[in-house]
Amino acid sequence: MRFYFFGGYDPAYQRNLVIRKGLRRLGDEVVECPASPRFKFWLRYPLLLINALKSMAAGRSRREEPFCWFVPEFCHKDVPLARGLAILSGRRLVFDPLASRYETKILDRQRKPPGSLAAWWNRRIDGWSLRWPDLVLADTRAHRDYYIRDFRAPAWKTAVLPLGYDDEVFNPGLFADPAAGEKPFTVLFFCSFLPLHGAETVVEAAGRVAEADSRVLFRFIGSGQTWERTRSAAASLKLDNCVFDGWLPIEDIPARIAASDICLGVFGRGEKARRVVPHKVFQSMGMKKAVVTARTPAVEEFFSHGENIFLCDEPYGDSLAEAVLRLKGDADLREKIAAAGFRLVKKEYSPASVARALKGLLAGCR
Repeated sequence: MRFYFFGGYDPAYQRNLVIRKGLRRLGDEVVECPASPRFKFWLRYPLLLINALKSMAAGRSRREEPFCWFVPEFCHKDVPLARGLAILSGRRLVFDPLASRYETKILDRQRKPPGSLAAWWNRRIDGWSLRWPDLVLADTRAHRDYYIRDFRAPAWKTAVLPLGYDDEVFNPGLFADPAAGEKPFTVLFFCSFLPLHGAETVVEAAGRVAEADSRVLFRFIGSGQTWERTRSAAASLKLDNCVFDGWLPIEDIPARIAASDICLGVFGRGEKARRVVPHKVFQSMGMKKAVVTARTPAVEEFFSHGENIFLCDEPYGDSLAEAVLRLKGDADLREKIAAAGFRLVKKEYSPASVARALKGLLAGCR
């Protein structure tokens, strides 16, 4: 089958990269019709249309081959043009939003107040982009329910496709195990510092851990909205066990995971944090590391506490500190969780597994 990836997407973003890689592993053809996500729609639309028409012309000799249009994450504004192409070509349209524009821009990043014209407009964009495609993907059941409830996405064409991870990049076999005793026990927290990640909660936990065991190091990687606030919180508590490395390219992250003992998920208290399982959970498990994260409905869709993940309950600061100290003191439990998580993601959430699930959803698409 042929998949036209269409829109102002970032080809390096892990969600669409994993799907494209998986489809190619299964022998499917992936044709990319991108335009820079930095371009406004009035410039992006003509470029997208030209790229799409060129790609379709190149595939004219295989006209009878089945194909579909695939609009990747965050490309809500490109759905109308993709829908037009899908109608003209008589093919199906798949949209993988990954998040609501309204929730991301208005509630998370607080760029405009909820009652503003911008808020209304972003809700409208969410509405049409989630109703017009033939298949809408959600990364969790909780996210699917949110699209259906808040944006009237049709339940019969909204389905769950988990994130997965790139098992070629996040591969523990590429890294030597660090010698015991040569480094401090390290807890790794990497993210883009959005409110849903709960970075300040991790600092709070680091303070509690420092009181019990000063040899535990908390390493923070990334930058973003709450980065400065998080650093200030660590500085005000005078925490010597918190190190901030700033932003690193994705290719440098696996080595940092390999050098760590525990990896952290998200600890935000908003509704969005309860609906998502971020890439880093799958990636850290793919590196055979024990993952500690907040207990949420979304996480419990895929993982089980004490078996392949360690979950924290409110208050997260106290619970996370207790989890870190327990896993540090119980190497057998830590290694058991890491090994079980690795087996699970390798089997169920590799690129080929995610692509196979996508094709199954398309086969059942009306």
